[in-house]
Amino acid sequence: MKKKNAILPIIVIAQFCCTSLWFAGNAVLKELVQHFSLNASALGNLTSAVQFGFIAGTLLFALFTIVDRFSPSKIFFICALLGAFANACLILDGNTNGTLLFFRFLTGFFLAGIYPVGMKIATDYYQKGLGTSLGFIVGALALGTALPHLLKGSMHTASWSTVLLSISLLSAIGGALLFLFVPDGPFRKKSSSMDLKVCFQLFKHAPFRKAAFGYFGHMWELYAFWTFVPILLKTYADMHADIHFNIPLLSFLSIGIGGLSCVLGSALAAKFGAQRVAFYSLVLSGTCCVLAPLLLFHSNALFFIVFLFFWGMVVIADSPLFATLVAQNTPEKKRGTALTIVNCIGFAITIISIQGLSMLYHSNGSHFIYWFLAIGPFFGVLALKSKKRR
Repeated sequence: MKKKNAILPIIVIAQFCCTSLWFAGNAVLKELVQHFSLNASALGNLTSAVQFGFIAGTLLFALFTIVDRFSPSKIFFICALLGAFANACLILDGNTNGTLLFFRFLTGFFLAGIYPVGMKIATDYYQKGLGTSLGFIVGALALGTALPHLLKGSMHTASWSTVLLSISLLSAIGGALLFLFVPDGPFRKKSSSMDLKVCFQLFKHAPFRKAAFGYFGHMWELYAFWTFVPILLKTYADMHADIHFNIPLLSFLSIGIGGLSCVLGSALAAKFGAQRVAFYSLVLSGTCCVLAPLLLFHSNALFFIVFLFFWGMVVIADSPLFATLVAQNTPEKKRGTALTIVNCIGFAITIISIQGLSMLYHSNGSHFIYWFLAIGPFFGVLALKSKKRR
């Protein structure tokens, strides 16, 4: 029992270390733009390159049922090392815009063997309390995603390349921890053959389909919000001449605070039900999308920061709940593939929202572009409401 109790903290730490790769380029974007003479669209392009890589990786993993056929711990370890290497390649002097996009694509590709695989490992160890376990794991994703902003803000004397190398080292350490201390779980049921039809068969099951559609609406908003947190802070500071923000630190807090809400949301779900808590989380985050442009004009900077923190909490609180619903409505032998394909489609949606919001930002001076993000929560709410009636 003690050994099993130690498994979850190790998975959480490994996820935290390895998912720091996700926004590593975003944290040092200003330096990358200056050093490699990138254009104004670099933020959206570099972020979308990671998402494209993740989509390609999850699609490959899902179609060939890799996570259900081979040891998840070994897959996690190998992908953590390769992702760390791809991230470290960003510091090469000969990089161009094309090679930077390629290395970010590779980073995203190997993240496909980290984030959904970590959730799969949790399902192999925890049948009771799965929602709580996934809450901690997705919370680690939020903290790991925010970490590069903290490193950038705290390592004042360090170069941008040192920040990137530190993140790569963390990823390697996280992968090694999980490989050494987390063997295949007792509830793992290995799939012995490849089934290219499994992805299509999963969506024929109505409860799975509804949970997946709710997740897709959630993903429309999540990564676009995370991408634009620094821009929201900079926009507010530019609009109010007497305001001076520590943007990297506040970006870390606005994103990282979601780790707390993942754990809190999972605790509430244990009492009120995952679907109900996810429903209200989507309602609240969609409301934040609508209010954000209005609050940019609010003169109280503390109020605006608290609002961003609240948005950072509700925007991800439902993520582990959707993962739980997907896992609970999938046969055990197909859970790894189910989590992977749902992630694949969800992250494909993030590219549309990130690129769409980026285009609006560069072509439209209006602050009301953030209403664009409310589309996702709206459709996610419809999906869950439909399931509830059914």
